[in-house]
Amino acid sequence: MLPVVLSATFVQLLNVTAAQVAAPAIQAGLGAGPGAVQLVLAGYTLTYACLLIPAARLGDRYGYRRLFVAGTVVFTAGSVAGAFAPDAASLITARLVQGSGSGLVAPQVLSLIHAATPAARRSRALGSYGATMAVASLAGPLIGALVLSADLFGLGWRPVMLLTVPVALASLAGSTALPRSRGADKLRVDKLGALLVTVGAGALVLPLTLGREVGWPCWTWAGFAVAVAALAHFVRSLPHRPDPLIHPAVLRDWSARRGTLLVFVFNTGVPSFTYLLFLHLQSAVGYSPLAAALTSAPFAAAAAAVFGSRAAPALVRRHGPTVLTVASLVLAGMCLALAPLVGSAAERQAALPVLAVGGAAFGAFTASVFTLVLAEVHGAAAGSVSGLLPTAQQLGGSIGVTAAGLAYYAPAADADTAFRHAMLYQVVAFTITALISLRLRHRPGPEPVHGHSSHSGEARIQLERPQTLRASVGPAWARCRQGAASLVVEERRPPPGGEGTEGAGGVGHADVVAPTAAS
Repeated sequence: MLPVVLSATFVQLLNVTAAQVAAPAIQAGLGAGPGAVQLVLAGYTLTYACLLIPAARLGDRYGYRRLFVAGTVVFTAGSVAGAFAPDAASLITARLVQGSGSGLVAPQVLSLIHAATPAARRSRALGSYGATMAVASLAGPLIGALVLSADLFGLGWRPVMLLTVPVALASLAGSTALPRSRGADKLRVDKLGALLVTVGAGALVLPLTLGREVGWPCWTWAGFAVAVAALAHFVRSLPHRPDPLIHPAVLRDWSARRGTLLVFVFNTGVPSFTYLLFLHLQSAVGYSPLAAALTSAPFAAAAAAVFGSRAAPALVRRHGPTVLTVASLVLAGMCLALAPLVGSAAERQAALPVLAVGGAAFGAFTASVFTLVLAEVHGAAAGSVSGLLPTAQQLGGSIGVTAAGLAYYAPAADADTAFRHAMLYQVVAFTITALISLRLRHRPGPEPVHGHSSHSGEARIQLERPQTLRASVGPAWARCRQGAASLVVEERRPPPGGEGTEGAGGVGHADVVAPTAAS
């Protein structure tokens, strides 16, 4: 099951960074203007971010596997249409379709992980999820550059759009192994809430993505105003709507708020860092896309090495959220050290080990953050995190790329000075992340979940009884938080009578107890 859902996650994020590398070739091949190329890149992120929170509720209502399959079909269709697009308008439309498919799939991945992964292995699966997202983002430029350099069949940029199709088809073929589970059968979809959050996210992401390129005209500021109004009304009306998209408990749970903020701020730094590095190496230094990708390879390789080892889970078990603090500070130090190392070829060689150290820190953070954040969220608030965390990632990335671009293009004596300005922005982003992580401390869950009552069966959740699920811990994510807690909470005494069983596919029972640490 896990390879199926993680392969879908991989292609969704690979699609973002691979397309960024192909942007100049797309502009030349289609004769498109800079604004059209920006819409090609922004269209995917726009629909992706807008659908994350509504799609989480749709999965609860209609089934996670059903939404996973539907989203993968839509994504694949958009990929094929983009590869054969005859003009810029058709390509923009295809990218909007691709993003819609990814937005439908993303929340179902985490829900499926907790529904079908045994409790003893769930924390490891969560780490693999975070690692897959990061590896896809880092591998995209390298894979995209290799495909562009090969110029397969003389098709130029078009094979880049087809990169994700084989993996997406494999995900569809493997989807028969996914459980037929869902959150609450009678849970209604909050149509007004879905409209507000979609309009708000779209009105925020679009001007953030295009504003700098078009000179911040009046419509961008109007978009910000619409976003503030729509999202503010969405938050204010949460306690007054039946079955809201986000449980009002999120607003009262400091762990949920702080964890979402942590993911958001971290992602204002990571996508913007890779964006800045590639932008500078190609536009100022004159590297080809492949040479720029190879220069950044130590960052990706070190991150992948940490992801593939058991180092991150072991560090989390021993040091908890301190891993996030140290990793953030190492990333800030990497940006400080990297700023003066791009002026000449010799200095750029010296930057390679610096990038490797930063990549290892990035790997440790990304492989740990979902586990630690989910371990902190308790009760009804846990049911809303499936849509909130991916949304925080996407919005953080959009805001970060815009802010980093403003820092890079601010008045400067030369390109190297501009790069130093941009690296200072990165230092600020990662330092704030470290400060937020200092306040992220594990607290044991409520007594009915972690205490003796769950051992005696009093805290059982019946997946076939949606009213019990909704009343106790919220749809879709109740048990995922328990799996995450296994890295930071050691069960000191085993439950009498053996271990609980994990229901799959929405049938049977599941004991919600704190599992032992994953081996």
